[in-house]
Amino acid sequence: MTDARLNTLRNWLEGLKPSWQLDLNTLAPASADASFRRYFRVETKNPDFGTLIVMDAPPQHEPLDAFIQVDLLLSEAGLNVPKILEKNVGEGFLLLNDLGNETYLSALNDSTADHLYQDATKALIKMQLASKPDVLPNYDAALLQRELDLFPEWYLKKHLQIELSKLQDAQIKQAFELIIQNNLSQEKVYVHRDYHSRNLMVTEKNNPGVLDFQDAVYGPITYDASSLWRDAYIAWPEEKVIDWVIKFWEEGRKVGLPMPDDFGQFYRDFEWMGLQRHLKVLGIFARLFHRDGKDGYLKDIPLVLQYAIATANRYIELKPLARILESTRTSQHG
Repeated sequence: MTDARLNTLRNWLEGLKPSWQLDLNTLAPASADASFRRYFRVETKNPDFGTLIVMDAPPQHEPLDAFIQVDLLLSEAGLNVPKILEKNVGEGFLLLNDLGNETYLSALNDSTADHLYQDATKALIKMQLASKPDVLPNYDAALLQRELDLFPEWYLKKHLQIELSKLQDAQIKQAFELIIQNNLSQEKVYVHRDYHSRNLMVTEKNNPGVLDFQDAVYGPITYDASSLWRDAYIAWPEEKVIDWVIKFWEEGRKVGLPMPDDFGQFYRDFEWMGLQRHLKVLGIFARLFHRDGKDGYLKDIPLVLQYAIATANRYIELKPLARILESTRTSQHG
């Protein structure tokens, strides 16, 4: 099978070879994405870099405008995001500096976690402090609802082939309304939307390197915190999570972020936001398998389900949802 895009990409890099001293023989896959994007690594004789990253984003699926806009925004806020060295927006290619290949996921353990999360908290606060309305798309009721709808559509119906009763259907709708109400009542800031251990890189300077931010929006202040500490790929004891969220809340209030005076309120918001995200993620992981043929995320479903059940059980008004979630445990395939 010939990869026509790869040929187009090579031709583009050929033109950049002299100015960046690229060694095109070293071009190799760096990582794939849950989307249509791909990344390659290429060696360079340029003394400042060593290796560079090439992003391949097919324009019909993954237009580059949002990536370029948010990259600039976060860079100006002081975050360590890839520098765009060359761009070919028409064909969907970018040449970026390389933030290395050590993800937070590979580096996190009991002895590194406090330090790594402290750095991630600092970066998150920098981003939130830079927030202004009307720059990024709004994380509005319609978007929150669309995301939640992935749960019944892809996870319950398609993946588990569960037919909901009229009552269950009504209970899910009711729970979604309550969740969205909570999410929308929170103060708004810039939201990365995938601020977790697979998209944060361990870097020597200005740790962490931050990737995969092109879907950023303007929305609830607890969203990125819930991606970070209720991470689909790594779990921590609840008391540790509470401790990290308290530090985030204290630091944020110190620098004037619009956080509630009462930590209990903030933690409840964090939990409800995490629940919205986990229901969406269950739908997305199922869709990646059934629609896109990617089965790598199925193994992460049990942890996400566990988070969702635990949270729904803690709030009386979400008990009906907790029961529906618990009933899926028995039908969970694989």
